[in-house]
Amino acid sequence: MRSRICELLNIEYPVIQGGMAWVANANLSANVSEAGGIGFIGAANAPAEWVREQIHIARQITDKPIGVNIMLLSDYADDIAKVVIEEKVDAVTTGAGNPAKYMKAWKEAGIKVIPVVASVALAKIMERAGADAVVAEGMESGGHIGELTTMALVPQVVSAVNIPVIAAGGIADGRGMAAAFMLGAEGVQMGTAFIVAKESTVSREYKERVIKAKDIDSTITGSSLGHPIRSLRNTMTREYQRLEKEGVEFETLERMTLGSLRRAVVEGDVKNGTVMAGQISGLVNEERTCKEIITEVVSEAEDVIRKRAEEWLRR
Repeated sequence: MRSRICELLNIEYPVIQGGMAWVANANLSANVSEAGGIGFIGAANAPAEWVREQIHIARQITDKPIGVNIMLLSDYADDIAKVVIEEKVDAVTTGAGNPAKYMKAWKEAGIKVIPVVASVALAKIMERAGADAVVAEGMESGGHIGELTTMALVPQVVSAVNIPVIAAGGIADGRGMAAAFMLGAEGVQMGTAFIVAKESTVSREYKERVIKAKDIDSTITGSSLGHPIRSLRNTMTREYQRLEKEGVEFETLERMTLGSLRRAVVEGDVKNGTVMAGQISGLVNEERTCKEIITEVVSEAEDVIRKRAEEWLRR
């Protein structure tokens, strides 16, 4: 499963771990990299020095490439943009904005820049700005989402740009990876599958909620407000949706969810916290190491593609 993504990032397998806030810390990210993919520390809205510390911890675990995911709406985005240069990280993924103002400095520092996009228009803008690749993320993913599905988004982005495209959203096994490659992607980004990795330090309750999830257990809040978020159904999502339907103002709903992701990830409150996870949660039903997750996904993808090719050739 070698591709331009492997060459670009100097990794063994074209598998990227999503930079999930509160989940993607140094321990998880470094172990994904050690397993042959590349892990991204989720900077979220954390201070720059926390990010620097996480980079140092990751490098104590692995000497393989590591990255940082930067949420561009963060109050600390400017500072983190400097930290990744100072710490010479290998790659940066970005979300919630346009990283154009940082692009020149990052490129001069030798950092590979891979923005997450939810539309063809943004993918084109990122390519013109100098992005090395893009992550085309469908609405099946957990957390903040766009409007297009992975199946619809990925081939359209592939047709629109010349840089490599990484597919994300609803991918957790080799069948999903094989499908992504058939759509023209050259790598996959997975998030939900790594939440339950043995090296993931999220609360036991969070892991168990994902492992026990069924195919219909995810839901979307905030659509009417222009800020759709996918998470698993619980007391909090039901109350949020009730208030949203009643037309409660955005500020009230924001206060309701303030700190809710941390409550689930760190404190284990999966009833009143936000359990961000993708639609593929129903397929993520056991705890495995990062190495097992990556090698099994890649091996299955190779088998699926090989078997289908053999069947087609026999016809």
